[in-house]
Amino acid sequence: MKITEIVCQVIRIPNVQAKTASSQDSVLVRVRTDTGLEGIGEADSSPEMVKAVIDAPFSHNIASGLRHILIGENPLETDRLWQTMYRKTLYAGRRSVPITAMAAVDMALWDIKGKHFGQPIHRLLGGKHHNRVAAYASILFGKNGQETSQIGQRWREAGYRAVKFGWEPMGQNEDLDIDLVRGARDGVGTDGSVLIDAGCVWDARTALQRACAFEPFKIGWLEEPLHPDDYEGYRWLRDRSPVPIAGGEEECGRQSFRPLIDGRCLDVYQIDLSRNGFTDALYIRQRVEEIGARLCNHCYTSPVTVAASIHWLSTCRDAFLFEDCVEDSPLRHELTQERVQAVDGWMPVPERPGLGVTLNEDFVQHHLIAESR
Repeated sequence: MKITEIVCQVIRIPNVQAKTASSQDSVLVRVRTDTGLEGIGEADSSPEMVKAVIDAPFSHNIASGLRHILIGENPLETDRLWQTMYRKTLYAGRRSVPITAMAAVDMALWDIKGKHFGQPIHRLLGGKHHNRVAAYASILFGKNGQETSQIGQRWREAGYRAVKFGWEPMGQNEDLDIDLVRGARDGVGTDGSVLIDAGCVWDARTALQRACAFEPFKIGWLEEPLHPDDYEGYRWLRDRSPVPIAGGEEECGRQSFRPLIDGRCLDVYQIDLSRNGFTDALYIRQRVEEIGARLCNHCYTSPVTVAASIHWLSTCRDAFLFEDCVEDSPLRHELTQERVQAVDGWMPVPERPGLGVTLNEDFVQHHLIAESR
């Protein structure tokens, strides 16, 4: 079997808003073979940047576009192809957007592999430990504590036992920060789990002050209080914080995660399959489990990444929560024929071959911005 075509599609919903929500556009990578199989993947990144990485022509042996590298290769050789892509993009890659493009390709290759062998991806990754994982509703904060409380109530009533609130407007001042967390706890109730995503807004000392202030509200974790590059700050904070520290969603590939893992910088490592792919997420899972930390997925895009995430997370021995984006976006709900969402607060693990999802071609064509092959 050989790769014959790589299609890159940028899709975007109307009325994109100025908010931190990556469920407003997407880049799909579709890898086709001479046997008629097609695999699909997605990157959570700037779609047009990812498209450029795939479309770029050959420059020299370690600066090439991914399509040039992959045409004619055997799609089943996922580990070798990851290493080949990494090596042949050294001058342009190694971190960030090129790795996200590789992740989308890798996701599609594993989809092909699952379809070829007639197996769900979690079985090819070594086998699932869980048939379902408790899901948390992942949503943005309200403008204040009262509005945040109403949001929490809504998702508890929808069946979620845990809710995560994130990003704006946290970080403006201490009173507002505490008001937001108080509202979150009030809305979710004393018997639910509250997770707080600060959105990279503080220095380490301020983050420690906030962690102490949030402790009475019994939050499950404080996510990304610091800038992602502040590895020393994270190590310092985790050693002192009264609440668990989570992070990792921006990291792209094993080399990006290495300082966080080697430094024991986090209590919860959040892996985004649309920025790491299955091949490196498998490696990262093994490394995090070796140091006794916990794993969770990060996912705020479409059902394609949701499906990939639950396949991977089900193979994590101590998986305890699944991030389920509940953003009210057509991209989140209509991109695939299947609805990939938690049921009564639990995310089931798909059993169909590959990713187990099928693109809604009418939706893709209606929202298509650019395409290349």
